[in-house]
Amino acid sequence: MDLLALTIEERVTTVDEGRAALERGRHVVVVAPPAPDQAGDLWRLLAPPTPERAGSSGPSVVIACPDEACAAAWAAAARPDWRVHAATGLRRTAQALAAHPPDALAASVADLMALVNQSALKLDAVTTVVIAWPEQLVTTEAAAELDTFLGAVPEARRMVLSWNPGVLGDFLERHARRAAIVGDLPVDADGKAAPQLGAARYAIGSSLPEHRATLLRDTLDLLAPTRPLVWDGGEITPPLPSCDAVICLKVPTRAQFAALVGLGAGAPVVFVTGGQLPYLRSIAAPLTPLALPSSADRARDRAAVLRERISRKIEAGDHDAELALLDPLFERYDPAEVAAAVLGLLGEEGEKGGTASHVAGHTGPVGWTRVFLNVGKKDRASAKDLVGALIREVGLEKTQIGRIDVKETFSVVEVSTPVVEKAVQSLGGVTVRGRRLAARLDRYT
Repeated sequence: MDLLALTIEERVTTVDEGRAALERGRHVVVVAPPAPDQAGDLWRLLAPPTPERAGSSGPSVVIACPDEACAAAWAAAARPDWRVHAATGLRRTAQALAAHPPDALAASVADLMALVNQSALKLDAVTTVVIAWPEQLVTTEAAAELDTFLGAVPEARRMVLSWNPGVLGDFLERHARRAAIVGDLPVDADGKAAPQLGAARYAIGSSLPEHRATLLRDTLDLLAPTRPLVWDGGEITPPLPSCDAVICLKVPTRAQFAALVGLGAGAPVVFVTGGQLPYLRSIAAPLTPLALPSSADRARDRAAVLRERISRKIEAGDHDAELALLDPLFERYDPAEVAAAVLGLLGEEGEKGGTASHVAGHTGPVGWTRVFLNVGKKDRASAKDLVGALIREVGLEKTQIGRIDVKETFSVVEVSTPVVEKAVQSLGGVTVRGRRLAARLDRYT
């Protein structure tokens, strides 16, 4: 699609004009970064829910998402006057739709089709379909399911959230023809793709607050700034205090990123999910990954700390009782082997107590470490789903993922040992096929 043609023929300058276009039955494209908390114009465009709808047969608004993680984020990002249900479990969602239908339902395309096939989602009540960032959908196998779902609600208005409508030519022609556009298109005065605004660094993780908190801690430890600016959304209004590092907990718009670059504190660090990285590439260059400490680095640090503690204990000379206890063993074995065996026993005791042993920075044998996950075939989970979660939410490379064994009620995934700690920490709370993951080292590794 020609971006200049979009600018001339279909551009809408205000939210009020966009709302009027919707009322006339036109479809609307809202230009926004791929993050629900940056989709404020969407709620301003939608007519607020009315008390009369309380007894309706289903939600009037359906938000089709690229994955379950995006669906879960909509509940937190919704305006207070909207009751939004995020489909993170099909059984619970079906019960919620039957007992007390919400104003809006956010779900992955696969889950939407499953709810329709189960007759849990009543399509006759749907008046508006929001397609959330189809840039992440149109090139995947979910594209066919999305086409099927949209074909089932032909009369519903379309609201397409997009960070780059110019790449959605065929999709918009089929499902949102001659849509009005709200927001700033990423184009220059000549209608060509707008250039990147400046350098940035990025760290990939899930969008869960607890995971972002871990990324923030690691980033601050690595950069060691004296005056960091931690941006958690909102407008950047000068004057701002001087800073020597900018860390973005949320994905900025083009205007926000330009303002953050303009602070002159070096390349901002942006926390993103794997699905948000293409958008970040469109506004930032050069774009480089932030070399945060890996689990192997942390293991080496723990080993150094342990050696220092042992050195202080030896120098303090207050371990006579322990020497007396071990003295018979020194007669039979080398003292170094005795010390190593003691550390090994301490590690085993830590594992029996239900906590991972960090004695001597042990991370398992070199190669692969097995990780237990609480999803399986009964949850409709597949090896492809788990690979996707490890790549998108954890940030692993395909070469760091080994054999995946999906059982009826659980799965076991082989992960490269140096990154297994990162995988276990980051997978906790990630949603796969509507089920929140619980991850731990496999007891039988």
